[in-house]
Amino acid sequence: MDASPERTVFAKVTRHLIPLLFLCYVIAYVDRINVGFAKLQLREALGVDEEVFGTAYGFGAGLFFIGYFLFEVPSNLILQRVGARLWIARIMLVWGLISAATMFVRSTTTFYIMRFLLGAAEAGFFPGIVLYLTYWYPSRERARTVTLFATGGLMAGVVGSPLSGAIMQHFDGLARLAGWQWLFLIEGLPSLLLGFAVLVFLPDGLHRARWLSPAERAWLQSQLDDDAAQLAIQSRHRLRDAFTSGRLWLLCLLYFLLNVGGYGYEFWLPTIIQEFSGQGEFVVGLIGAIPYCAAAVVMVLVGRHSDRTGERRWHVAAAAMTSAAGFVLSVWFQNPIVAVAALTLAFVGLKSTLGPFWALGTTFLSGTAAAGGIAWINSVGNLGGFVGPTVVGAIQDATGSNVTALLALGSALLAMGLLALVGTRASPVRVRP
Repeated sequence: MDASPERTVFAKVTRHLIPLLFLCYVIAYVDRINVGFAKLQLREALGVDEEVFGTAYGFGAGLFFIGYFLFEVPSNLILQRVGARLWIARIMLVWGLISAATMFVRSTTTFYIMRFLLGAAEAGFFPGIVLYLTYWYPSRERARTVTLFATGGLMAGVVGSPLSGAIMQHFDGLARLAGWQWLFLIEGLPSLLLGFAVLVFLPDGLHRARWLSPAERAWLQSQLDDDAAQLAIQSRHRLRDAFTSGRLWLLCLLYFLLNVGGYGYEFWLPTIIQEFSGQGEFVVGLIGAIPYCAAAVVMVLVGRHSDRTGERRWHVAAAAMTSAAGFVLSVWFQNPIVAVAALTLAFVGLKSTLGPFWALGTTFLSGTAAAGGIAWINSVGNLGGFVGPTVVGAIQDATGSNVTALLALGSALLAMGLLALVGTRASPVRVRP
């Protein structure tokens, strides 16, 4: 099959799979990070003193990732057994109910419990999709494809930040509910609808793709088989071998550092913006959408360039170091406009690591090892999502300033970039002219 029909097949697969998966990830990410906006009104509802609220909030927000960590690998192994359609739908239905039920929290204890349960419910979603995409795309296409899917997290910020701000500001007091309660209720319901859409429209695998002709299915399966054969020559595929791989543990560390910076940033961004702008929730949401808009464009370009060149290591390292520079610049200049620009640079670099990073992770794992290994990278790495917000909260309470916290987040990204250069080698990806 020449280049033009090949592009046609991948275009068909992308057109039928990515829009639905993208929309699911938008909703998942909104439900994950909307707690950052809820924080603007949450202190009195939880009955926490101002002096320790930062620590309590950061700990509670981060508890999402403890539940995520504990249930991630089992969830991905179940997905491999029962199929993506059923399991992804189950994940979405349960997390939607828990997210909406967060509107009933009345103490730090109930806040902690609901954040833990939300993480447990969502466990397996992102790595499950990454695994699912390996059923459709050979390794040479994955950085671009993962990037297309992962931009859903950025669009969650583009759409979700202004929406969350508007709900917080304009629904506050309606039907005797606070704005933060309406926030969890309104933004939790769409995942229930999308859960049913997944059951109807998402095929479990290539054999269920009625929108591909028999010849197209046969050609694509041959590409996937060739890719798997190449991988079999390079590495072992038993689940236990994945967990004893030094490379897998290095990827876990890289992803951990990425998430220390990423979720420390996202869970605290509304608070940081409100502190230097003095604006209400809706304007804070509009300003908060800027980094997401910029990152959505740049990360796609970086993912495409990584696939075109077949290079992963330098793409990850350069993006991470750019993010570190953005964090440093955000505290170096006191001008609010320059601060927003620097924070945008930090976020653009941070998110641009994702496509090349996951392409690294999927080029040396296959079969059950892929299901367990990808989930393990994601679950261990996402523990950084617990550490980042918790550290920022503790620093905020101890110093009363964002400066040290932002420098700490930048240090995590700098360490990630250096480790990516020193500890990994460029993956042997076949590149087409």
